[in-house]
Amino acid sequence: MTRKKELTSRGWQRQATYDEPRLSEMAEMYREIGLEVHLEPFHPEDESGLYRLPGGSSGSYKTIYTRKREEAL
Repeated sequence: MTRKKELTSRGWQRQATYDEPRLSEMAEMYREIGLEVHLEPFHPEDESGLYRLPGGSSGSYKTIYTRKREEAL
């Protein structure tokens, strides 16, 4: 099972991939609207489609996953 499938089976929804400062801004926005936030390292080889990242490195990029808070389930 891939990591994406594992997270999806646990109720996580993939949102988007960012680096800083947008990563922190978006993660905080999701928390403010009451969602749990999980950050996963970005691996372009695991994605479908073509990804061109500024600077050519995926090391600083993370994918944001969200789900409803446990107490809300």
